[in-house]
Amino acid sequence: MAADWIGCLVSIHCGPTLGVYQGEVSSVDQTSQTISLRHPFHNGVKCTVPEVTFSAMDIKDLKILEIRKSFTEVPKQNGPDINFTLTPHGGRKDKGGGAPVNSTPVMVPNKTEPKTQEGGVSPVPHYSKRSSSCRGPNQATPKKNGLKNGGHMKNKDDECFGDGMDDVPDEDFDFEGNLALFDKAAVFSQIESSERRGNGARSRGTPGEQTPSRYRHDENILEAKPVVYRQIMVPQNGTKEYSTDSGLVVPSISFELHKRLLAAAESHGLSLERRLEMTGVCASQMALTLLGGPNRLTPKNVHQRPTVALLCGPHVQGAQGISCGRHLANHEVEVILFLPNFVKMLEAITSELALFGKTGGKLVSNVKDLPETPVDLVINCLDSHENGFLREQPWYKAAADWANQNRAPVLSIDPPVSGQAHAVEAKWSLSLGLPLPLSEGAGRVYLCDIGIPRQVFQEVGIKYHSPFGCKFVIPLHSE
Repeated sequence: MAADWIGCLVSIHCGPTLGVYQGEVSSVDQTSQTISLRHPFHNGVKCTVPEVTFSAMDIKDLKILEIRKSFTEVPKQNGPDINFTLTPHGGRKDKGGGAPVNSTPVMVPNKTEPKTQEGGVSPVPHYSKRSSSCRGPNQATPKKNGLKNGGHMKNKDDECFGDGMDDVPDEDFDFEGNLALFDKAAVFSQIESSERRGNGARSRGTPGEQTPSRYRHDENILEAKPVVYRQIMVPQNGTKEYSTDSGLVVPSISFELHKRLLAAAESHGLSLERRLEMTGVCASQMALTLLGGPNRLTPKNVHQRPTVALLCGPHVQGAQGISCGRHLANHEVEVILFLPNFVKMLEAITSELALFGKTGGKLVSNVKDLPETPVDLVINCLDSHENGFLREQPWYKAAADWANQNRAPVLSIDPPVSGQAHAVEAKWSLSLGLPLPLSEGAGRVYLCDIGIPRQVFQEVGIKYHSPFGCKFVIPLHSE
């Protein structure tokens, strides 16, 4: 009956000390109560000896991995004197009795029958074992085979790795030693020297082919047409020119041409009300940025709301300032609007005041009602392009003196041209559509888009390409 075990693949568990062995049964000796495995694996690593012999006392558990013949194994009893008899019937695992933990499986260097000593245990030759955590190329995890569609399933490891596993060396590859053989400096030196000899030619590829230019990460490698920086042409050369951050030239226009441009835009439907709304949005957005933007206007900073003082006169520029104040008040800015009492006002100012009154902003008509302490920002809309006599009015002088004495920065919206003196020194000035030739007292000039189409510019003789890009307010630099 013992011959029925020959050729079967089994797994033998010898306890925590000796570990688990797998292999093909080469012999079973019922007299000495031993079983031998050829081509053994110990804890998943192939053994260095061709055969291993186990005593029945060392075996804790025995599992059949591949059945070559149909048989039944009779469980062995506890103790050294057991009957290790196998009768062919069916496959079941044999759970044997306990053995001393210091028992050692017998290792034989060849396939001959081992000589037994007293107790039926063969002498143990010297051999080395690798740790179970070290997985080598010969490691294979045996699995139970099953039947599929009546056929016998092959072991997946055998299908993957095939035969010839004994020829794989046990030594690990020395990565560090192999990397030390590579002289990186010498290789790069050879590449550079070949490029110098080729006078800029590539070291690989077609001989004589020139090396392409090297580009920065922010440069476009595609060839493009040269950039035309003067894209706006005016019929009359202005006295001053500006440029954007990208280098586009923005010429200034005279006030007469500015009036013709606005009249042409109004004839096409861009009414005064629409221009006031657009100017108010752009100016308020610029003012919000000057006030600190998202760093200042947050829900957690409601106890430190910024304060803006608006100084407006009875003209279109004053209506633009009131529109700006309405948008600022809608963004939780504390707005104080100064506008003197007049018997007759523009219809645009009346409608803008009605909307501003719905925001909760403060309206004052006397300079004495303005804050005595510095505010965060002063927006100046006192000046008019056409009526210069307003500067002689007492309310105008009082408001200008208050703005100059208050230590807050000043933003002027649509200030007058250079021929007129600026009563209030501004840090920033906002021009509409195209800039006017402003004097140095206007501070840094910004330009806002009020929505005038390109064809309207062409009607008044201006060749126009928008310099705004993705923004509605851009800074201008003096040439």
